[in-house]
Amino acid sequence: MAGKSEKLLSILKLQPVVPVLIVDDAKSAVGLAKALVAGGLKAIEITMRTPAALDAVKAVATEVEGANVGAGTILNARDFEAAVKAGSTFIVSPGSTPGVLSAAKDSPVPLLPGAATASEVMALREAGYEVLKFFPAEQAGGAAYLKALSSPLAGTLFCPTGGISLKNANDYLSLPNVVCVGGSWVAPKELVSAGDWTGITKLASEAAALKA
Repeated sequence: MAGKSEKLLSILKLQPVVPVLIVDDAKSAVGLAKALVAGGLKAIEITMRTPAALDAVKAVATEVEGANVGAGTILNARDFEAAVKAGSTFIVSPGSTPGVLSAAKDSPVPLLPGAATASEVMALREAGYEVLKFFPAEQAGGAAYLKALSSPLAGTLFCPTGGISLKNANDYLSLPNVVCVGGSWVAPKELVSAGDWTGITKLASEAAALKA
């Protein structure tokens, strides 16, 4: 487990913000990922919320040099295995279940499991996880809540996701227990639909310049 935690951290530490993407058309995924990488965001999470998601992961994994593509919104072992087969270098789940944890245990690909309470964090720590997704960040108590966990749950690192924007990202990034944040603001739907890769690269550059 320690080896997988190190592998996960090496990906998350590439940048202060991990783009969290909903891809409706797999054909746009390569251009989108190239724009994000050009702006300095090399670790990219494509959520399994659309029929195009797996094809998008596969396309980015095979066609975008420098990208570390992960799959998010993994809810069960079947989706975990499909995402790994598609080329995901890391897996993200909004919470944790015995099925997802079992799939993760048997896979060389690291899992970033979600937690929103101290009890959930403790349970995942007992399972060997040191790096977690704090989700949904703003709705679960925000940066103040996560700061309160830093002392009693010392040694646990988080990637907060949910309700985070350029405006409040530094509130989280300034915390000692935060390694990066997840955000969808770097790839707004209107820019993706328009194929405005220059605009997305600009947003990615702004996010990459944040202090991690």
